Amino acid sequence: MELDVVGIGNLNYDIIMLIDHFPEFHEKVNAKNAVFGLGGAAGNTITWLAHMGLKTGFIGAVGRDEIGEAHIRYFQIIGVDTSGIKVVDEPSGVAVAMIHGEDKRIVKYPGANRFKTLDREYIKKARLIHLSSNPVETIRKAVSIAKEEGILVSVDIGEAELPKDVEGEIDYLLMNEDEYRRKFGSLDPNLCSSKNLVITLNGGGAIIRDVKGNVEEIRGLSAKVVDSTGAGDSFAAGVIYGVLKGWRLRDSAKLGMLLAYLTVQKVGARSAVVPLEKIIEKSMELGLNLPF
Repeated sequence: MELDVVGIGNLNYDIIMLIDHFPEFHEKVNAKNAVFGLGGAAGNTITWLAHMGLKTGFIGAVGRDEIGEAHIRYFQIIGVDTSGIKVVDEPSGVAVAMIHGEDKRIVKYPGANRFKTLDREYIKKARLIHLSSNPVETIRKAVSIAKEEGILVSVDIGEAELPKDVEGEIDYLLMNEDEYRRKFGSLDPNLCSSKNLVITLNGGGAIIRDVKGNVEEIRGLSAKVVDSTGAGDSFAAGVIYGVLKGWRLRDSAKLGMLLAYLTVQKVGARSAVVPLEKIIEKSMELGLNLPF
């Protein structure tokens, strides 16, 4: 089976609670809203891409438990190939988030995610591999395999370390404004050696630099943020979709911006996921002039 995209990353069960204030020492607070569901950054991105009609697969690991079964069943329902997902004798990963306004506190238990293994033959099926929230050695090995096999690589680095020795081999590097400032000291996109770069900005929009060195700022869409969980994952899905359809980087980033705009208006990383026709409809409504 040939695949458009293979996601490589964590599969978690998300517990998200919206609260009026963070608890003090030994204090219990009631959440005003809560969402429970499947998550994990690369899994969220692949979920969008599967709904948008791309042929997708995944490399990851889940536990031999109800959460692991739910991940595999969900992916199979939406058409994601699951043969790259290992089932191991460890609890599946869990992420607990408390959200108060723009402030978010997250605790993660990686569990089974630590046991994912890269399969060269599986990676060879893809036109592009997408990595998110992976250890440095996983990034290095995946990029090495992809480059040897002529496969595109996109990386949403998140809180992970960015290995300098493979930075220049990454075709599409995605980072948010805060991550970029921490790693490079400023927002100058020329400090990074990746082939293409997308820096998502706080409050929406992005700075992009393409492979020719052209730099542009994409203006954001104004939305009332209910929960920012998964917004970066959605943005990555838009960029990847555009890239694989042969769009310019600016249009790919605008699609990413649209998916993030939809995501932040709902609680939960996957609550806003809709099929391609709905995305096209919304892009026309907002006058984005995307080349669907």
